[in-house]
Amino acid sequence: MKKILLLEDDIILQEIIEEFLTEQGYEVECFYDGEQALDAAMGRPYDMLLLDVNVPEVNGFELLEYLREIRNHTPAIFITSLNDLKNLRKGFELGAEDYLKKPFDLDELAIRIAHHLRGAGRSTYRIGAMEFLPERHLLRASDGETISLKQKESKILAYLLSREGRVVSSDELIENLWDNEQPPTYATIRTYIKNLRKALGHETIENIKGEGYRIAEAE
Repeated sequence: MKKILLLEDDIILQEIIEEFLTEQGYEVECFYDGEQALDAAMGRPYDMLLLDVNVPEVNGFELLEYLREIRNHTPAIFITSLNDLKNLRKGFELGAEDYLKKPFDLDELAIRIAHHLRGAGRSTYRIGAMEFLPERHLLRASDGETISLKQKESKILAYLLSREGRVVSSDELIENLWDNEQPPTYATIRTYIKNLRKALGHETIENIKGEGYRIAEAE
């Protein structure tokens, strides 16, 4: 049974989400304030973090920032009433997999959780006729032929796959994959994407003009 940490200081909403997700087959541990949730996340494993932002003690942004600093990469979804672009950007910059604005549909929450859990910790992906091995930075064809990817190409492909079906901008790639390194130019990003499309097939990664890139559905 997948285990979910839920940080939500609205007790009524917390109970509604807990009951719904329990009915969906998840084990849910609920927390009212961020300090307790952080202690729990550091002390035992979870499969998913659902984090409100404006909560007592340690807010959701601070909690996830600290977890990512200590290399805790448990998939996280922010569920918050903060709906402006600045906070949306911050949520992804801190390493969240998703950002769901209140009020939201519980069925949509379940779909997003299932999607991100499906991709968490995967060692291989099937993309068309190719198999992607992210830890080895390799693409492998059905006949056994392999294509070695540059480390950044591999990271870009893994990032796009983790956000399958969503348009990812060049800025988002730079913010999430370059950390404290010298950021690349947009031309460099385009070159990485061009190399990936050449290896996978041009139809695999869609170029959405003026917006970014979207990868076709993988298995």
